[in-house]
Amino acid sequence: MSPVLTICRAAPLSTIQDAGRFGMLPHGISASGAMDAGAFRHAGALAGAHSNAAIEFTAAGLDIEVSKGRFVAAMAGGSFRAAHNGAPLAWPGRVELKAGDKLSITPGEWGNYGYLRFDRNFDLPVVMGSLSTSTRAMIGGLDGRALKAGDVLTLGVVGSSLKDSAIEPRRHDGPIRVIWGLHADMFDLPLRREFLTATFAIAPQMDRMGVRLTDPTGIFAKAKILSLVSDAVVPGDIQIMGDGTPVVLMRDHQPTGGYPRIATIASVDLDRFAQLRPGAPVAFQSINVDHAHQLLRSGAQ
Repeated sequence: MSPVLTICRAAPLSTIQDAGRFGMLPHGISASGAMDAGAFRHAGALAGAHSNAAIEFTAAGLDIEVSKGRFVAAMAGGSFRAAHNGAPLAWPGRVELKAGDKLSITPGEWGNYGYLRFDRNFDLPVVMGSLSTSTRAMIGGLDGRALKAGDVLTLGVVGSSLKDSAIEPRRHDGPIRVIWGLHADMFDLPLRREFLTATFAIAPQMDRMGVRLTDPTGIFAKAKILSLVSDAVVPGDIQIMGDGTPVVLMRDHQPTGGYPRIATIASVDLDRFAQLRPGAPVAFQSINVDHAHQLLRSGAQ
């Protein structure tokens, strides 16, 4: 009997995500995938088997009820509170659920994204090699849209066993590390230095496509040539918009951009950046490409 669960409550922009849909940018479709890839992997390791995707829920949390069957669920990412039939659970952690059980996840002290993974695969169609939801392209996940109360999800076969460690990813506490971008030379040296010494903040305008930064001192207010011929962009690119607003592109970024990118967040810090809530201060530190590659290979965060 295939297990079935019902979404009783879903925070806005909660979706089905996996590791991502790669190689589709020539067709205008970004990779999508988990906003916090490390937390996604951690939840999979805790589940004990490699399910093909997760429910990625946002800061307000998630409530589910098991309609039938039995399965293991694991939770990680951000700081949330979880309860199984009203009894508190460890976060991050795992729990065995059966028909009639309820799992409730509510907000904690920090973080924008959490992940609920299972020891079974979702019974959902693979689109362009992935289950990840792209709400802009309206593909993947459940009908290419965000989850809502009343949605029913069926789980299929047990996923393959995981050998990965279930140790929680280590997070670097310092500035967000960046590599100078393709268009850094368009900004003069004093401005680039100011970019690295200033403190920005996460603006309320944020989603899976991008995160705006507030710039209290107006570093880029007088910058010129803020419109270019569009070219390819990647997650972590820091675009400076025509009005001087910095915007960090995220997993559902557009395929091309027509504003200069002063820098790109190193992959090793992109998960940490994604978890910063509105109002959180942001400072940047420049590193070179070799250092970024070394950090990524070593697994250091």
